[in-house]
Amino acid sequence: MDIPVLGGELSQGHVRRGLVERPNSLLPMFCIAVALVACQSTPDTQPVANSQPVADPQPAPAAAPAPASPNSAVLDQTVAVVPPGKGVPARYAAFSGIWAGQLNGMYDGKLAVLTVSSGGQVTASYAWGDLADNKPGVADGSGRISGNTLKLGRLPNGADITATMPSPGTLNITYALAGQTYTGSFARVSQ
Repeated sequence: MDIPVLGGELSQGHVRRGLVERPNSLLPMFCIAVALVACQSTPDTQPVANSQPVADPQPAPAAAPAPASPNSAVLDQTVAVVPPGKGVPARYAAFSGIWAGQLNGMYDGKLAVLTVSSGGQVTASYAWGDLADNKPGVADGSGRISGNTLKLGRLPNGADITATMPSPGTLNITYALAGQTYTGSFARVSQ
């Protein structure tokens, strides 16, 4: 059966059992090309003679720790804790080191007790992350230990800090600034 198709005599086709046959059609060649490509793209599962087994790929090296969030408490990299001397009572020496935690369960803080004298005097550096309207920063100060409580003098940013040690390795911090009081439990992160 002849069906006229646009373009005249050369573009006419013959319909036979649902297939269009054209003179000089490229359809059979296309089907062969697709079949060849399909055969070539399947993986070879035959072992090659004298081949060595391929070792499992090694796991990627661990990624470096992520940098601190820009809203985190970050101490100055030059901060150095001086270990307490032999004449410093153990109850005072226990405060020495770097402590970290959160105030009100959401505001990062770090307290570095840098030096402790035999009389209980201390020098310290306190770093805070975003804290209400107070952007992250660091302030240095000094203070004194009395009993199980370290009280720093007012910091340059106007904050007052008190640290009480209820048990070794834990400081309960009270941070007061601009009429607001924040509290939290800090743990020692380094000596």
